[in-house]
Amino acid sequence: MDTSDRTRPAGSETIEAAPLRGLPESDRTLLIVDDDAPLCQRLARAMERRGFVVSTADSVASGTAAATAQPPAFAVVDLRLGDGSGLDVVSALRLARPGARIVMLTGYGNIATAVAAVKAGALDYLPKPADADAVERALLAQEGEAPPPPEDPMSADRVRWEHIQRVFELCDRNVSETARRLKMHRRTLQRILSKHAPRN
Repeated sequence: MDTSDRTRPAGSETIEAAPLRGLPESDRTLLIVDDDAPLCQRLARAMERRGFVVSTADSVASGTAAATAQPPAFAVVDLRLGDGSGLDVVSALRLARPGARIVMLTGYGNIATAVAAVKAGALDYLPKPADADAVERALLAQEGEAPPPPEDPMSADRVRWEHIQRVFELCDRNVSETARRLKMHRRTLQRILSKHAPRN
């Protein structure tokens, strides 16, 4: 997740997004659930500069607990967490605060997963890396407004690589089983796995 604050220099004053101006603190609360601590904290700081009141969690368990204890107005949830799926956090958020605006983040750009996220109650689905500007736009988009296309989307090679890596992990890093499920020759798969990820 690229959480760099590209449009605001470090140390700059808070610049609230127009839709947040005049809102009480309870309507500016944002919960970020991600188990990558450095990236989570960078995004938290960037969103605080935009006027959100931010809290963070690093697991399904802590995210669900936070959502239940103090249901936020906004949430950014990573799909893959160490103790399960971020979709469970989305479901808990929807029960605790039906009007919450939720954005799902994932490093695995998959249409089926995007559909599952939206069905669970997410407003939008952003593939990693997603910068703070993209997250802000998605959270504050008007009802029915289509999100703008990403400025720097993953290449087709990168999406394919991500897909192969995910299936490999789901198969407990078993090359033969992964090749079978992907309908790919074992040697071809081994060559792909031995290479670095393609650049975006």
